[in-house]
Amino acid sequence: MANTTSAKKATRKIAARTAVNKSRRSRVRNFIRKVEEAIASGDQASAAAALKAAQPELMRAATKGVLHANTASRKVSRLASRVKTMTAA
Repeated sequence: MANTTSAKKATRKIAARTAVNKSRRSRVRNFIRKVEEAIASGDQASAAAALKAAQPELMRAATKGVLHANTASRKVSRLASRVKTMTAA
């Protein structure tokens, strides 16, 4: 257990940051899930709309340090390519 005042404060700060990050990560997962469900349903318009909503959320998570920038870009890229192939199919 933390003994010094600064260590106690650090513990409080870590707990607060963890809560914020957990919320952001959950939010990102929800947006990705919406895109995945739209792709699964086969509705190209709703999939494109879901992707358009998810993209800034993923990039915001990268900016805030919840996700690595390359990870966010990779996820957006893969989702976008899957949505794009829906029109061709």
